[in-house]
Amino acid sequence: MDGVFGGSSWLWIILVGLVVGVLARLIKPGKQGIGIIMTIVLGIVGALFAGWVGRLLGWYAEGEAVGFIASLVGAIVLLFIAEAIKGKRRR
Repeated sequence: MDGVFGGSSWLWIILVGLVVGVLARLIKPGKQGIGIIMTIVLGIVGALFAGWVGRLLGWYAEGEAVGFIASLVGAIVLLFIAEAIKGKRRR
């Protein structure tokens, strides 16, 4: 994970994941129904997703850390994707 978070410690990664996850849940309307652990995972995976998309589009070089805003946008996109998948399962 060095490339996404710039060689940070696991504690820092978890803390940033928590902040990004909480902000993403506050920004995206609706009830997500996930706990604190999944909120942290959401923030971390949002950063990984943003890094992957950023590298595909040429915004980030391999090993370059992803920015906070990109991580937040990635987490919000993941919430919308999860909601769409969840909605399809109910039908």
